[in-house]
Amino acid sequence: MENSEIAKIFRDIAEFLELKEENPFKIRAYQKAAQNIESLSGNIKSVYDKGGIKALREIPGIGEHISQKIEEILKTGKLGLHERLKKEFPPHFVELMRVQGIGPKTAVMLRKKLKIDSPEKLEKAAKAGKLKGLPLMGAKKEENIIKGVEQHKRHISRFILPAALSHADSIINYLKKLKEVEEAVAAGSLRRMKETIGDIDILVISKEPKKVMDHFVKFKEVARVLGQGETKSSVVLKSGIQVDVRVLPKEDFGASLHYFTGSKLHNIQIRQLAQDKGLKVSEYGVFKGKKRLFGKTEEEVFKSVGLPYIPPEIRGGTGEIEAAKKKKLPKLIELKDIKGDFHVHTKASDGGNSIEEMALAAKALGYKYIAITDHSVSSRIASGLSEKELIQHLKKIDAANKKIKGITILKGSEVDISPEGKLDYKESILKELDVVIAAVHSKFGMKKQEMTKRIVSAMQNKYVNILAHPTGRLLGKRDPYEIDMDMILEEAKKTGTYIELNSHPERLDLFDIYCRKAKELGILIAINTDAHTTSQLENIKYGIAIGRRGWLEAWDILNSLPLNKVLKKLHAKR
Repeated sequence: MENSEIAKIFRDIAEFLELKEENPFKIRAYQKAAQNIESLSGNIKSVYDKGGIKALREIPGIGEHISQKIEEILKTGKLGLHERLKKEFPPHFVELMRVQGIGPKTAVMLRKKLKIDSPEKLEKAAKAGKLKGLPLMGAKKEENIIKGVEQHKRHISRFILPAALSHADSIINYLKKLKEVEEAVAAGSLRRMKETIGDIDILVISKEPKKVMDHFVKFKEVARVLGQGETKSSVVLKSGIQVDVRVLPKEDFGASLHYFTGSKLHNIQIRQLAQDKGLKVSEYGVFKGKKRLFGKTEEEVFKSVGLPYIPPEIRGGTGEIEAAKKKKLPKLIELKDIKGDFHVHTKASDGGNSIEEMALAAKALGYKYIAITDHSVSSRIASGLSEKELIQHLKKIDAANKKIKGITILKGSEVDISPEGKLDYKESILKELDVVIAAVHSKFGMKKQEMTKRIVSAMQNKYVNILAHPTGRLLGKRDPYEIDMDMILEEAKKTGTYIELNSHPERLDLFDIYCRKAKELGILIAINTDAHTTSQLENIKYGIAIGRRGWLEAWDILNSLPLNKVLKKLHAKR
């Protein structure tokens, strides 16, 4: 099973337990397990296969009780506790609680008063005006619930990038076990690294397409086969995502890979360039009349229309053709360019590892520095530190710095921005920090003007270095809060504040379009992981993927700089 599927089981259990008003610590244990499993950089089954329950218990947030449950899921494909809890509630009741604004108590009340037990029934009742007379339900709340259901419907059919990549990798590895498969590659929006994916396209080179098709539909995670043809088959996996596999001859592979990677607008522009040269470009190759000229590689396709190779991430039809013509394509950021991470949590707040463990893991990645930025006092749900606790925490960072050689541990904090735009700590505390990351963790429903003013006010503080997860979105769970990002970027330029591109799988926040705008304005981006465990440090690859979509290069990234230059940048505002 994929990490996302196991995480969903634990998330379901936490929500069922909330409905039953069980022990909050028990609920939190399942929530934390779900979060940590979903954020693992590798497959949890591989961890189990290598070392059994003992290896599972080395994952932060996974104790003996949870590790036994994971083993049961991996062995049987389901969990007894989960199955028993599901029987106590209607089939879609958990989905009801995933509508923004509907918590456990509200869900129970809606079921009791109006027999509402699914998002569909909730939407119908809200649109009919049946919620207004219920406790704490007014016209505004009803309006927000309708928006929440619409948002839920948009998200439910899409998968976050890391989950889709994991599914694709599993299928590609499975296909490659067949000796008749010469190559297998993911195409479509997944190859372009979009934040969320609707379905997966995989292209295969093989001279035996029937054998590939027969092999593919027998993949153990296939829930149902939508269609099986001679060279193309479509299935739906148990997770709900659709996968299409096409088998191609080697000589067509490059043209087909280009065509099925897209985007649609990019392909239209390439076809127009071809027409201007008296050529035709299709999924079968590059033609002059009926004569096929090229198609084996993507490079051939681009060269035929007079262009250099264009990386998949920027094939959006948003200026890449013009840049390629002028030989001004960006040299996109790569993993090897990253020298550190400015957003990391430890056991001091809601992380799963110690300062030393996080630093050593960062050092193993080849980093030269890492900032420990545990939560500030207002984030009580995340065990935020009081000023007194922070001072003691900084002493521990100093001690770790003396102990660990080869990497510098920077003293920092993820500091909450109050609804009024004030920071959690007074300036006498902030000035002791190397890195101050300002973040919104509350009151997400503020009006656009108020939220923008709130964040601008924090950015004007001379000690604030980085604005964390700027739009506040949680992919598949929460839409971005209303904010004027153009004004935020202008303020960042004016105040010398850096903007974070958060690599957490559920955030991937900054949007690619704002990455490009920041680049144009000369604002440095900090690609951070928001890691809460050592393994989550590897999630930096997802932030890099979004950065590449936003045309970012190494010199656009704050944490591509060496330590001496980073420190100058961090202290320049003070």
